[in-house]
Amino acid sequence: MSDLPVTLPDPLARQLALALDVEGKIPRALDALGPLADRDVAFVDGKPGGLAERLNELGARVRQVDWSDTGGRAQEAASADALVSCWSAFRGVDAAEIAEAARILRPGGRLLVVHDYGRDDVSQLHAGEGDRPEYGLWSRRDGPFLANGFKVRVVHCWWTFDSVDVARAFVGEAFGAAGRAFGAALKRPRLSYNVAIYHRTLGEVGGGA
Repeated sequence: MSDLPVTLPDPLARQLALALDVEGKIPRALDALGPLADRDVAFVDGKPGGLAERLNELGARVRQVDWSDTGGRAQEAASADALVSCWSAFRGVDAAEIAEAARILRPGGRLLVVHDYGRDDVSQLHAGEGDRPEYGLWSRRDGPFLANGFKVRVVHCWWTFDSVDVARAFVGEAFGAAGRAFGAALKRPRLSYNVAIYHRTLGEVGGGA
């Protein structure tokens, strides 16, 4: 699910892909933190036509990396200037994952990890699902990212639909009772959505951010 923050069946997944961040704030923020333009970028678990393609449009040379079974071990060592992961991998800080990212990256390479941040409309759709560390622990100073050399940038974006009725139908079908309750009070055809981009530099003495 690297191109989407939730796993949904088609056609709901296609609908969310069209609604998510139509302003392009996420790829622009990734480029600003990289930078990624005119650089070799390893993109974790992406899909053709998704966020990776939007990075290509900004001038990045994107190659897909399948992280699910082997980490990035199929990727040549020191082959990328940046590694971008969105939602699916780096769920907290795992030493083996960081080491694999460091192997793939050239000296001074940038690791950019996107996760939900919360404090938004979308987080209300997950009510009743139990603790979600991305909404609290991960963004704290003593959490796994900021306590391990990462910095964070929060990007304020939207899920944007054609109308309020379309938005209500989508959240109701995609998120069940929580979505129907949220949709009943919805007054505009978009949902506020905040993501955190955790970023650091690897391959330098001291692993500075």
